[in-house]
Amino acid sequence: MNAASELRFFPSADGDLAYLDAGSGDLVVLLHAGYVDHRFWDDQIAALAAGHRVIAPDVRGHGSSANATRPFRWADDLAGLLRHLDAGPAVLVGVSMGGVIVTDTVLEHPELVRAVVTCGAATGDFQYTDPWHRGIQAEYARTLGAGDIEGWLTAFLRVVPGEHRSADEIDPVIPRRLREMALDMISKHTPDEKDWLVRVTDSWSRLPKIDVPVLTVNGGLEPADMIDAAQRLAGTVPDGRSRTIEGVGHYLNLEKPEAFNEILLDFLRTL
Repeated sequence: MNAASELRFFPSADGDLAYLDAGSGDLVVLLHAGYVDHRFWDDQIAALAAGHRVIAPDVRGHGSSANATRPFRWADDLAGLLRHLDAGPAVLVGVSMGGVIVTDTVLEHPELVRAVVTCGAATGDFQYTDPWHRGIQAEYARTLGAGDIEGWLTAFLRVVPGEHRSADEIDPVIPRRLREMALDMISKHTPDEKDWLVRVTDSWSRLPKIDVPVLTVNGGLEPADMIDAAQRLAGTVPDGRSRTIEGVGHYLNLEKPEAFNEILLDFLRTL
């Protein structure tokens, strides 16, 4: 990592938030999945930074960013960072939790957003009520509450393959990368820590107001409800598009980075 892309810090009202800043040109912001950090995007940053300015934050409570000590919203953290940098409007790209953040941000701070790419996600309304996601979160809470870190990691990594595939069909490098980041993240927290996150609600009804291009990208092995929700999102916004990468699960940018990068760069060329 060269000096131009070392981690930098934004002094938010509730602690310092870390971000990577690389390249130059039109701005693309990469929002990682839950329990990991900006390294989730290692396979994308160089490809994008060749022609764009790339910002890859560590979401609050992850990586090198501060934990919350008061109520907060992810979208407001991102808006604060973009205003601090006097940057934007930006193309926002997110996977899983990051996909919810980008959708929340275009709804709450539309002036800062040029386009949206959401992957393995739809809206917060879906993510917080979908039985698959709720089951995963319940297993995380159960294992963490019992102090069973290995059990929590097993549950976390079970998400990787998607449906109809076992973990031994995944390149072992991917779980190793995720495990390293997840252990770093979980070490920042305690089981009894208060959840200060304030969720953005009423997102489905507001989608028709999104006036920027929206691309949803999903792995073909995602649960059917997840794919259906993403297609609903793409079909509800005025300028929505949908792509699928076959043969991959939830973390599609890790499994097929070349295919993911090609889709993303093709989308950016249309803007």
